Amino acid sequence: MVLLSATGDEDSCIKPLGRSSVFYYGVGHMLNDITSACWFTYLLLFLTDIGLSPRDAAAVMLSGQVADAFTTIFAGELIDRFGHFKIWHAAGSILVAVSFSSVFGGCLPCKIFGTNSLAMQTVGYSVFSAIFNVGWAAAQVSHMSMVNCITLNPTSRVVLTSCRNAFTMVANLSLYAIALAVFSFSKPKTHIDIENQYRWIAYISIFLGCCFVVIFLFGTKEPRRKQEIPGKDHQRISWAYWFKKVLYYQVAAVYMLTRLVTNVSQALLAFYVINDLQMGQSSKAVVPAIIYICSFVISIILQEMTWTGQRLKIFFTAGSVLWIFSGAAILILPKSMHNIMYLISITIGVANALMMVTCISMQSFLVGEDIDGCGIVYGALSFLDKISCGIALYVLESYQGE
Repeated sequence: MVLLSATGDEDSCIKPLGRSSVFYYGVGHMLNDITSACWFTYLLLFLTDIGLSPRDAAAVMLSGQVADAFTTIFAGELIDRFGHFKIWHAAGSILVAVSFSSVFGGCLPCKIFGTNSLAMQTVGYSVFSAIFNVGWAAAQVSHMSMVNCITLNPTSRVVLTSCRNAFTMVANLSLYAIALAVFSFSKPKTHIDIENQYRWIAYISIFLGCCFVVIFLFGTKEPRRKQEIPGKDHQRISWAYWFKKVLYYQVAAVYMLTRLVTNVSQALLAFYVINDLQMGQSSKAVVPAIIYICSFVISIILQEMTWTGQRLKIFFTAGSVLWIFSGAAILILPKSMHNIMYLISITIGVANALMMVTCISMQSFLVGEDIDGCGIVYGALSFLDKISCGIALYVLESYQGE
């Protein structure tokens, strides 16, 4: 009976997932995605608008990235030890909702200590930036590592990742729709008015994201880890096991560079179209919207494909080539031809989807059936992503301040 039960569990893990299971999983990262979109698109603008220097604003973001990076390591290790993916996800989501509203809600330490100096503002925003990213990392690592425990079917794993990426695009588009509505109905005249604009964007984004978190928590079953299946011997996989794999370093490099390209470009895109290309104010919403619409369409298309490791490499290479050509076009694009940026945005959107879906899916192929150590894999790779993005943005913003 035990053998039959184990065989039945394993067969159910190999079968392709239904669309409802894919949907419930896919919406689980919406809160993280919509707050992340606001974070990378508007945080630097918000902080500089309220008086911080570009270098101080970059320091606030860097503090969050460092906290995020180290939390991914600890979260991955603890998830591997104790499981309970949904509890980690729920706790991280609560922390995200509370701290994110505090970042855009004003400098709380400034009110406590009765001073509004730039130094105190930088410290205050940095503290809540770190808290926000701790919660963000816990929700991210738990959500990403669930893929390997939900199913052993390689194609279903890519479908889950593709659905998640599609809802990432939905989250980004939702943010820009919210921002467009707020900026259209509110005309700021003072710094307080500017703060209120970003505060409303943050609050509405949090409410929308939390609705999808509830759908995820009620619709997705807690996945069963390998050691919980009857008849299976369990021996926890150590860190050293992954570090001996050449594939681990290859996937780590691919994932880190992909995140570096997408996150840094998102953070600096608004500055580029306004300051360098001197496009209209609407462009800082229209250009990102085009990128995310194209990414959403491609992500949906990728869900309908059958996937192998070879096909992942081919599609990632195609996305990389598109991004190289897009980057080269951006470098040589003159201000007089700035409308071409809308066409470049289409190729960037396609490239982003191809690269993100395939690079995250490569992590699933790396883990394979070794799901007893999947948490630390996602945690360690996210560590590289956060540190590299934080340093890159700090250097670029420090240069901007010169």
